[in-house]
Amino acid sequence: MKISRFMIAAVSSGSGKTLITCGLLRLLQERGLRPVSFKCGPDFIDPMFHSTVLGAKSRNLDPYFTDRSRTRMLMATRSEETDIAVLEGVMGFYDGISAVSSAGGSSDLAEITETPVILIVPARGMSRSALALVHGFLHFPGGQMIRGIILNRVSASFYPSLKQMIEDETGIPVVGYVPVLDPSMTLESRHLGLVMPGEIPALRQKITELAALFGRTMDLERILRIAGDAPEIPDTEIRQEKERVLTEMNYSSDSDAGIRLRIGLAQDAAFCFFYEDNLELLRESGAELVPFSPMRDKKLPEHLDGLLLHGGYPELYAAELSQNETMRREIRCAISGGMPVQAECGGFLYLHSSLGDRGGKQYPMAGVFPEKAYDTGHLTRFGYAELTGGKIFGRDVGPIRTHEFHYYESENPGSMFLAVKPSGNRSWRCVRGSDTMYAGFPHLYYYANPGIAGAFLDSCRMYHEEHGTDGSRRTETPKEQRTEVRHGGTDTA
Repeated sequence: MKISRFMIAAVSSGSGKTLITCGLLRLLQERGLRPVSFKCGPDFIDPMFHSTVLGAKSRNLDPYFTDRSRTRMLMATRSEETDIAVLEGVMGFYDGISAVSSAGGSSDLAEITETPVILIVPARGMSRSALALVHGFLHFPGGQMIRGIILNRVSASFYPSLKQMIEDETGIPVVGYVPVLDPSMTLESRHLGLVMPGEIPALRQKITELAALFGRTMDLERILRIAGDAPEIPDTEIRQEKERVLTEMNYSSDSDAGIRLRIGLAQDAAFCFFYEDNLELLRESGAELVPFSPMRDKKLPEHLDGLLLHGGYPELYAAELSQNETMRREIRCAISGGMPVQAECGGFLYLHSSLGDRGGKQYPMAGVFPEKAYDTGHLTRFGYAELTGGKIFGRDVGPIRTHEFHYYESENPGSMFLAVKPSGNRSWRCVRGSDTMYAGFPHLYYYANPGIAGAFLDSCRMYHEEHGTDGSRRTETPKEQRTEVRHGGTDTA
């Protein structure tokens, strides 16, 4: 499979990767191309921004979660029916999951996917020092992937001489520059994490103006030639990896069994952090995902066999979520009645008896768990971890690679799994679970361990079969059953 592709990487965080990626994606769209974007790492926010504001197909690629063949397969299959793939790096080009390794970072992903890299060099206040910086990156292990340079924060008058010096002494083309931008053309960091519907037209206009600027300052034809030099990925490699995923899932599709599972997907401003790859894998396995809003809808969709409550910003909408008493009751009764649920981070917070807003005021939530959730005022746990020692939806699928990022804490975060950091000696107990429940702060990526998806779907199928083909669900639950689930099912935390 031939995929034209390039990666936008940088010498460090804060060098303008996201801004430049967005401008180039819009420029490619305006030239009549259909780009797909990928974010290196577990970030939900940049792909959400790309898809919401730019309307571009966007996914994650993460070498910590997936091995070489799976990462390449995901890039290839998600690039189908597009013209070019744009990968956005993470942190500095050589920064990885630990301070002493590039593994899991941008350079690792570039080598795995054989993707040419265009390196952003913030050159404001530099002259020949910029050349030394480029030299250092080119001659570090992995530097052979760097095929172009973009100079950021340089003037139009100084750019030609700086470009010629770098090209003459390194042989690497400088494919464009970004001048020092007016603050009105930059993206506030808040926008990357929280885009209000009324702001989208203004943001789209801002990125359109940025693309117009790049049309004058970027050598798009040279960038496209660099992207076109990327090697093909063999079809046999893609096909074999797809088969391996299905084997690891260990799940017979619903269509094979004559069953059509319906899974409720909480989706609104409070619950918006999804891995689209997760959702697609469920759909490809025969499940129908039925969106609903815990903020606006009064009832759950009918005939559900499972629930997905992903992360997002429930703390910002605690009042609205609390006011929707009928939805809170519906979700509590459904889960207490045995409906399988996968609740991650923000979804986990929603299942508590109450959730505190940023000011400390507590609002009633779904009440599946009796404990409170509260703001710690600081980042509690951040980064990758591996879950071991427990079962997910009743199935032992082996170690589960995951990640956490949250400022909130629970009075009882659970103890079903031991979470271990990939570097260092830190570990902690987490997750409240049972044969029908996964509820905790760690975010799950199915392709890291497809058995997770298989176990969840098996649980949903059992619920479907127990409740009849009409998918009817219990609306009242005996007190003793509610108590068991409120304390975490089979989790003894």
